[in-house]
Amino acid sequence: MEENIKWKRGQIILFLALTVVLWLLLPVTGQAQPTGKVQEGLRFSSQILSQEIRYTIYLPPDYETSNRRYPVVYLLHGYTDSDLAWVQFGQVNLIADIAISSGELPPIIIVMPDGGVSWYINDYQGKVRYEDMFCQELIPYIDSNYRTRASREFRGVAGLSMGGWGTLVYALRHPDLFTAAAAFSAAVWTDEEIIATDDKTYEQMFGRLYGPGLKGRERLTAHFQGYNPLQLVNTLPLDKIKSVRFYLDCGDDDFLYKGNAALHVAMRDRKIPHEARMRDGAHTWSYWRTGILDGLKFISVSFSR
Repeated sequence: MEENIKWKRGQIILFLALTVVLWLLLPVTGQAQPTGKVQEGLRFSSQILSQEIRYTIYLPPDYETSNRRYPVVYLLHGYTDSDLAWVQFGQVNLIADIAISSGELPPIIIVMPDGGVSWYINDYQGKVRYEDMFCQELIPYIDSNYRTRASREFRGVAGLSMGGWGTLVYALRHPDLFTAAAAFSAAVWTDEEIIATDDKTYEQMFGRLYGPGLKGRERLTAHFQGYNPLQLVNTLPLDKIKSVRFYLDCGDDDFLYKGNAALHVAMRDRKIPHEARMRDGAHTWSYWRTGILDGLKFISVSFSR
């Protein structure tokens, strides 16, 4: 009996010892998942804005070991965030690593520019021309300094909140530059919401973009409507809009639900093909982290034949 107990105890000890050894050897003998490279807080000099513009970039796992060129997705952050947000809070680099490794995504470059609180557009006075910088300087700079496939059919744009607005604005106003767009919780407001915005909030967020001191319907200026996705979807030539594939995603508890729902209805009414999602969630990083892969997959479909 005692010998049997000793034998069993010895077997347990041996099993545990082998488990520990295998666990220690696993990092050496196991095949690690390839990871891409994130370069944060890079800068390039903009002549249009007369300042340096920060950006963060994700390079796919095989970028440094191949000579190939890659499709690009420009990924825009939200209001008061920075070029670091999609990596720091959105974990987009980890999501891309796993998806590329599994074959859900092709290897892609992801460029995350710092948009400050510019809303990614030109202001009403033409003094701060972020949109011009983006289209005329940033895109050519990236194409010149990284191995991109430098044509619209291999270039997409995506973003959240303020970046979702920027995504829609760029795709609608510059269909010659982008083949697909994925807007998450886009900061789209109906005219009624803009009119009803309290003065303090309007001045803080929009006064320098569209004009200070505007109240009520005065806020619906030609400059505002020239960037308003709802207006653009209803007035731009259909052939230009339809040349871009659109993906919309907004949570059912998001405070921006009215504008996003109105945009979906407007696109349906004009028979503009698009994908629209309303998932359980609010205006939070947990919502965007769980949605960004589907957005990137939607865009990447345009990169294949």
